Amino acid sequence: MTYLPSVCPHDCPSTCALEVERLDKRTIGRIRGAKSNSYTAGVICAKVARYSERIHHPKRLLHPLLRVGAKGTGKFVEITWEEALDKVADKLKTKAAKYGSETVWPYFFAGTMGIIQRDGIQRLRHSMRYSRQAANICTELVQNGWIGGAGGPMGPNPRELAESDLIIVWGGNPVATQVNVMAHISRARKDRGAKLVVIDAYQSPTAEVADDVLLVQPGTDGAVACAIMHVLFRDGLADEPYMEKYTDNWRELKEHLQDKTPVWAEKISGVSCQKIEALAREIGKTERTYIRIGYGFARSRNGASQVHAVASIAAVGGNFRFLGGGAFWSNRVVYHWNKAVVEGLDVLDPNTRILDMSRIGPVLTFEDEAVRKGPPVTAMFVQNTNPAAVAPDTNRVLKGLNRD
Repeated sequence: MTYLPSVCPHDCPSTCALEVERLDKRTIGRIRGAKSNSYTAGVICAKVARYSERIHHPKRLLHPLLRVGAKGTGKFVEITWEEALDKVADKLKTKAAKYGSETVWPYFFAGTMGIIQRDGIQRLRHSMRYSRQAANICTELVQNGWIGGAGGPMGPNPRELAESDLIIVWGGNPVATQVNVMAHISRARKDRGAKLVVIDAYQSPTAEVADDVLLVQPGTDGAVACAIMHVLFRDGLADEPYMEKYTDNWRELKEHLQDKTPVWAEKISGVSCQKIEALAREIGKTERTYIRIGYGFARSRNGASQVHAVASIAAVGGNFRFLGGGAFWSNRVVYHWNKAVVEGLDVLDPNTRILDMSRIGPVLTFEDEAVRKGPPVTAMFVQNTNPAAVAPDTNRVLKGLNRD
């Protein structure tokens, strides 16, 4: 039995290390979390544990297919890779010659690839001066809010969860989506008697195993976060020396929060002022408070502002100073890759237009302002995502994809 080291290819904030069983040169068997990695610690989610079923599934697409009927009829024939590459390249060249290079729009997201395979499409885009993409369909709101609240793409070691005394899972459901997070939370609860609080808009599976749950009206988390900080300042629980040394504009924040009371937040969020008061005092008196922020905030227009507010709680309380304390969003913020070559940043033309991937429908139906000003999108290169199923305004997306 041979196990080889690998990493998970999924677009997931856990970035897990793997041990993959090799049955022969082309066949894998069981997959488990790497025991040698102290974050993965031998644990892996059920989806990846069964990855061999995906890799070796009899219906897996292994060869290029060419559509031979009308769009939507599902009629395809198998062709060779050489034919497929030639046809795609010829079409892209023909469209670019007629309308200009920006008529081509490579469209992608993270999916299940590593950095090189996923981001290499960017080098193609920038080398050919195709239309760029505002990749905002999932993470941008949360990412911008996190940078605003934490000061940059950084955070405490995610393994410090196991050293925490108060853990707040806010806007996430790690029981279903991040089994490793729950493994570290379980260690903290078992070894330290840590308390788990879940704040979410619904009774998630993670909420079911929590010690306390605060259910907020969707899109109102920021009000609860502001009220918590109001209490920290009001009751002398804010770490002003820490803020003076490490944060910006904390006095302006204190002034802004003067009227953001728990009573005010209750009217907006539906969370009782008593619960907000109690949690705020607990945060203020627990040095090792760890706030684990999830992706749920990406589902509301004001998601960035909400994450900014939630991340700021740990700064106001000075929790970042302590092992097992602070706030954290995604494991990816602890890595600092230089992707200039992979993404073709060395050949990027900043004058190339940027199209909003969340507005693919209006872009393809010529209703978006950006395409009205320039060439229409007449060729797309879709990789690692399924806009017909996941992009907003489905009917308009399908109308655009179905056009000739």
